Amino acid sequence: MIFLEWLHRGMRARSALAICAALAFASGATAQAVASPGGGADAGMAHMAGHMFLTTLRPAAPGDRQRADAIVAAAREAMEPYKDYRKALADGYRIFLPNVPQPQYHFTNYANAREAAHTFDPLKPTSLLYRKNADGGYTLVGAMYTDRVDASEDELNERIPLSVARWHQHVNFCKAPPGDWAEYFGPDAKFGLMGSIATREACEAAGGVFIPHVFGWMVHVYPYETDPNKVWSIDDDDQGHDNMDHSAMPGMQGPGMQMN
Repeated sequence: MIFLEWLHRGMRARSALAICAALAFASGATAQAVASPGGGADAGMAHMAGHMFLTTLRPAAPGDRQRADAIVAAAREAMEPYKDYRKALADGYRIFLPNVPQPQYHFTNYANAREAAHTFDPLKPTSLLYRKNADGGYTLVGAMYTDRVDASEDELNERIPLSVARWHQHVNFCKAPPGDWAEYFGPDAKFGLMGSIATREACEAAGGVFIPHVFGWMVHVYPYETDPNKVWSIDDDDQGHDNMDHSAMPGMQGPGMQMN
C-alpha cells in the first residue's frame, strides 16, 4: 500500500496528524534550502540533504528531448479538464492535507497511483498540482507522476528521460515518539523531513520509528511554464512542494543515506 493511503487509513489520528504536519511543513520549507555560493545548503537547513534522494542526471541520448516533450504535451492534455478544481474533486481526486497551509496542494487519484506502480500512462498523472487562491479556490499549475519505491533508475528513464527530468524520493523519516511532536519543527528539529536524524540507528536511539522511504518515486511537470528550465523543475522556489536545490547534494548517495 502506498504511503499516502497508509497515512489516511492505517494510523492512529494523533500520530497521523503529527506526521502529516511535519510533511506539510517540510514541503514548504524545502524551497528555502537553496544552495549557497559555496555549494552547501543554507545555515540551519543543511540536514535536509539527508532526507532527499534524487536520480542522477544522465547525458542526453538521441530522442530524449522528443520523448520528454511528448510527455509534457500529454500532461497538458490530461490537465486540461481540471482547470476547474471542482471537476477534479468530482472525478475522485482527493486533496492531500486540505486543511494544512501549503505552497502547493496535491489532488491525488489513488486509482492512477496504483496503476502507476506497474505501468506508465502520461495521460493518468497520480496527482494534479494546485496553488490555493485568496478566494479559497485553486489554480492548476502542474502534475505529478509516480513509480513504486523499488523501481530502478533504468525503469524511470524508460518513463521519462533522466537527462531531462530528475525523479526524487523523500527518505530517512524518523517518526517521533509520543509526546515529542514539537520536535518536528523549527531550526533544531530532530524528527521528520526537517529533522537532524537521518539514520535508523540515531532514530531508534531517540525512541523514534524509522521509515526509510516516504512515498515512492515522484516527478513534477509544469506544462504551462514558458521557461523550458522550469517545466521539469525541482528547485524553483515558486513551486513550493518537494523543491530543493540538488547542486548541494548531487546523486544523494553518501554517508547517512540509508536506503534499505
